[in-house]
Amino acid sequence: MADVAARAGVSLKTVSRVVNDAPHVQPELAERVLAAVAELGFRRNHLASSLRSGQATATIGLLIEEIANPFYATIAGAAAEMARQRDTMLIIASSEEDPAREQQLLRDMCARRVDGLLVVPAGHDHSFLRAEVELGTPVVFLDRPAGKLRADTVLLDNRGGARAGVRRLVEAGHRRVAVLLDSIGVYTMRERLDGAQDALVEAGAPYDNRLVRDGVRDPAAAGRVVAELLDQPDPPTAFFSLNNRITLGVIEELYRRGSDAALLAFDDFDLARLVPYPLTVIAYDAGELARAATELLFRRIDGDRSWPHTVVLPTELVARGQPNR
Repeated sequence: MADVAARAGVSLKTVSRVVNDAPHVQPELAERVLAAVAELGFRRNHLASSLRSGQATATIGLLIEEIANPFYATIAGAAAEMARQRDTMLIIASSEEDPAREQQLLRDMCARRVDGLLVVPAGHDHSFLRAEVELGTPVVFLDRPAGKLRADTVLLDNRGGARAGVRRLVEAGHRRVAVLLDSIGVYTMRERLDGAQDALVEAGAPYDNRLVRDGVRDPAAAGRVVAELLDQPDPPTAFFSLNNRITLGVIEELYRRGSDAALLAFDDFDLARLVPYPLTVIAYDAGELARAATELLFRRIDGDRSWPHTVVLPTELVARGQPNR
């Protein structure tokens, strides 16, 4: 700012008033200052300004699990658009499902004095954020709840969606339903598995633990599990995949074999309607999940100090794919 003042031939106070859009600056002086700013490539340091004034930094942080996953990419895009409407910068980071990395990234964002945090949690203990929350940094968790921290949360109806989907399989005559999940340690996986169990119990259908496969983390692993299950003497007649990556591997193996096993999938996905295999997806609006969380975060930033609460968004069953060959 001192360099700008010297170039424009004005006081440091005048430069400060111009760059901060203060009223009642003479147009001729403002023009000289802005010309000097352009010539020198001056950029205002918002962080330094906020440290001096104690005001907001016009930045929020978003921590997700994996940016390459379409689900998280949709969340990031929706949150970024809402931030843009508020003239706020969104900082996005990925924890890669690593609790230690999650903690470090969230601490780093707080050190950069973000105005608030949106978090898809990886770990089960977020008490390390309590001091930041008490100092006034709002935090909203989405897709999964926080651990050991009372905070605003926006979730999907994972259990209800899974219950409705498996109930439809049972009504269609399926009694042996295989369930493939990523990790039982993940909140959404547990909720979806519980929903499947609820539907089977309600219908009086047998629940066979041998048909539940944990640790299915990618399409290739899903294909191998499906092949193994179909090769058993009493194979399942239906499969329930608990996320979109698992679904892709299940579809590939069922189609390769020409199997007529039914498929229920949590998460809709691009081109699902064109898949050469009929399936039912448990669909929801991932963008709405992000918008609801971001709107709640901005309300907190604007001064809402009401008690933390949880929002649960609905799911629906949608027919996808094409008839069998």
